[in-house]
Amino acid sequence: MAATLVETMGKETEFVIKPMETPEEMDGKGYVHWKSWHETYASLTGAVYLERITLEKCKENARCWSENTLVAKSGDKVVGFLCYGKSNELPDCGEVYALYVLRECHGTQIGYQLMNAAMEQIREYSKVNLWVLQGNERAIRFYERYGFRFDGTSAEIMMGRQNTKLRMVYER
Repeated sequence: MAATLVETMGKETEFVIKPMETPEEMDGKGYVHWKSWHETYASLTGAVYLERITLEKCKENARCWSENTLVAKSGDKVVGFLCYGKSNELPDCGEVYALYVLRECHGTQIGYQLMNAAMEQIREYSKVNLWVLQGNERAIRFYERYGFRFDGTSAEIMMGRQNTKLRMVYER
């Protein structure tokens, strides 16, 4: 996929969106996952819960579940990723399983470009769903701007303390 150059808030960022393929990209995805959790969810989960999410575990998970993953790279550094596939719950629906971008790259269109690339990969589905943690307002605003809407489905999950995840659906 071609490199994209964007300017946001006075800084230019060049990045490439591509399928995750190499061990270095897998380690980079693991780092982004780990770092993003610690940057984003500290106020939404318990500290003990976050302590269990180690960099090593995130890298291991990236190697175990490497299919259907797109990475955003700035130079040799992975700065974001998106995992996608068939929905686990809704028939004939695609799903965005995870989307994370390093905080230092927020506002650079990387998340938007990752979403565009994933939507192209799952274009056979007329609907795409995802889950977002209640209280993750930045992510909710991003998904709403992209066109996702809450469908009224929620589920309680334990993440160091009781939390609620909310389902959003995009219809083409």
